[in-house]
Amino acid sequence: MILSSKRAAAWLLLLLSVLLPYPTLAQTGFDLERIQRATVFILQAVSTENQLVVRCVGTGTLVSRDGLILTNAHNTVQGTNCPGDTLIVALSVRADEAPIPIYQAEIIQADAGLDLALLRIVRQNDGRLVERASLALPFVELGDSASLELDETLTVVGYPSFGDDPVSVVRGTVIGFTAEPSGGAKSWIKTGLEIPGTMSGGGAYDAQGRLVGIPTTAPVTPDSPESRCITLQDSNGDGLVNTNDVCISVGGIINALRPSNFARPLLRAASLNLNLQIVTSFFERPDTGGTPTFSGMFFAPSVNSAGMPTSVSRSLPTGSDSLYLFFTYANMTPETVYEMRVTIQGIESPTFSLSPVRWSGGRNGLWYIGTTGQPIPNGLYDFTLFIDGIPSDSARINVGGSPEAEAEFADIVFGIEDLRGNLFGEGYVLPTGSTASARFIYRNMTDGTPWTAIWYFEGSEVYRESSVWSSGASGTQTIRVQDPNGLLPGTYRLALYIENSLAAIADFTLAGAQEGAVARIYTDTHFTTADTDGEALNAAAITSFTEGTEVIYALFDWEQMRPGTLWTLRWSVDGEVFYEQTRPWSGTESGENYLLRLAAAGGIPDGTYRIQLLINDLLFADAQARIGIGQLPIDRFAQASGIQMRGRILDAVTGNGIPGVSFILISADYSAAEFTEAWNQEMVYATAVTDRNGSFQIDRPLQPSIPYSVVIVAEGYLPVLADGVELEPDAGIVDVPIYLTRG
Repeated sequence: MILSSKRAAAWLLLLLSVLLPYPTLAQTGFDLERIQRATVFILQAVSTENQLVVRCVGTGTLVSRDGLILTNAHNTVQGTNCPGDTLIVALSVRADEAPIPIYQAEIIQADAGLDLALLRIVRQNDGRLVERASLALPFVELGDSASLELDETLTVVGYPSFGDDPVSVVRGTVIGFTAEPSGGAKSWIKTGLEIPGTMSGGGAYDAQGRLVGIPTTAPVTPDSPESRCITLQDSNGDGLVNTNDVCISVGGIINALRPSNFARPLLRAASLNLNLQIVTSFFERPDTGGTPTFSGMFFAPSVNSAGMPTSVSRSLPTGSDSLYLFFTYANMTPETVYEMRVTIQGIESPTFSLSPVRWSGGRNGLWYIGTTGQPIPNGLYDFTLFIDGIPSDSARINVGGSPEAEAEFADIVFGIEDLRGNLFGEGYVLPTGSTASARFIYRNMTDGTPWTAIWYFEGSEVYRESSVWSSGASGTQTIRVQDPNGLLPGTYRLALYIENSLAAIADFTLAGAQEGAVARIYTDTHFTTADTDGEALNAAAITSFTEGTEVIYALFDWEQMRPGTLWTLRWSVDGEVFYEQTRPWSGTESGENYLLRLAAAGGIPDGTYRIQLLINDLLFADAQARIGIGQLPIDRFAQASGIQMRGRILDAVTGNGIPGVSFILISADYSAAEFTEAWNQEMVYATAVTDRNGSFQIDRPLQPSIPYSVVIVAEGYLPVLADGVELEPDAGIVDVPIYLTRG
């Protein structure tokens, strides 16, 4: 029998019509009580001889019945401001009470750039190990954050203080989206809600109760003028709680949410029990130091696929719906906190501002913060950037009026020229050589107008050309930079000026050897297996592994990659990404056998595994290999969410809820009768016991099109046995009313 959410309420009626005289319609939707129970308070602490000293706090959300918790990285991963070695998880036993420390957790997946971390409960708070299979914790389902639209209702759940208050709920709407290179057009979901900083890492839910965002902010460093910190305990043992004790930094009001879709790779890796390690370690180059800075702010109406500005805007006409602020950054680190404050006619705008968050780019380069697809009201806009709470740079733009036909340069692309002047290549990543060319569009130009092209390498000017325009009003122009000794690998920039005003700017990367017009950066990318890391370096390439293989390796060679160049490592299985991070290259310029190890205790699940290496979102290496049959079990990823079942068990005569009823789901391999004969725990898929109102919740997700058996047992009532219960893939949340007859 296949059930959809609309028919779910009648499923037991069809099986057991005698026992279910009162069928009602199923109810699906927002389950606030469940969400509150799945919301946890997290304390990161340092172990000392006498006590645990709390260093950082935040909120988290249970996303699996066996104790996976989604939260922020900045308050859980060890760092300068959060040096703790113990993660304590507190749960609210009752919704109107403060959370109680119950468990300890460990970090199993983290992405510092996105400021997301996935924890797993491993111990009781007294240190006893927890058997994961024995946990039956309330959890929430991830929604599709990409489908969110403006004005959609959001409910944010988290802890509003330092563990002294119960879980809190605030409601509002989506007021905008913020774009960044780290995540595209919807890198941040914006809301007008005033969310306390301690709710960072919690959950934002759509109307169906699905997790679509993670409230995220980062406290600025303790020595910042805008730092907020609170002393919680006597950390120095002098019997007093005062300014001499550890002060816990907290963020201010949050107005930005990380989309939940960004967390899916972390959950996929965890659900498959995959552990990816970068084995190759390079000599750590000394940090060149320097104060983090932002400079050279300018505006663009849009960005291209490489994240470069299409042109430079000094104003925008009425009706504009896209605006990007670009700036140069230097000496940034993953622990740097940055913020953008925007005012319109002197009034602060939460729609376009960005609350303090951790830096997710490289050390040096070009960055943008923008918005697209939403109306930009007329007015005078002031943008101010902050680093660790201190103002860094500002810029102003006016929105309003009619479009003006001004002289402009736009759409810079880079390539290698052939003898006929045709441009070839990847556009923003070129092979090393003696010449690099750039082509751009020009419009509304007047002959005789002064213009300038300036080329930079790693932030320093290397070539400047100033001239008088003589190519007519509109068309395309090609210019080039040359070095007979060869251009060095690294990051280059071209800035174009019209009458000393910036008109267009774009970065590109030189890396790898020239293979035609394309860069050959990574070679000999392959998979293998071996007993040790050392043996893997010389093992033969393998494209097919046996079922149950516990460790596989991926290797590649590289050439002419300047340290500091941003590159992306992506792993996927059956087309689903489970690891993706962009980081500065830290190795030598050329080398062999960069080694990565993928492992899973008990065997890496069957599937087709793929590694991809990218620069500027361009693919330069791609290899794949099969394990076992080369395909994951059906709906393996869905098991982290799946279909949720809940309901009430009621007295068929009085209609009152029955407490203490056992609701038992039997796995597809057994019938209800077989279970009642043996009462074997190994046959059980999931269980639940009704509360005082007769309500129950199956905290293990059900998978579609799998036949389950059901056994319902209550003292004083006739038992219920049913076989062949299935659910449709679109069932979502199944809410089942069940009526029992007294025996």
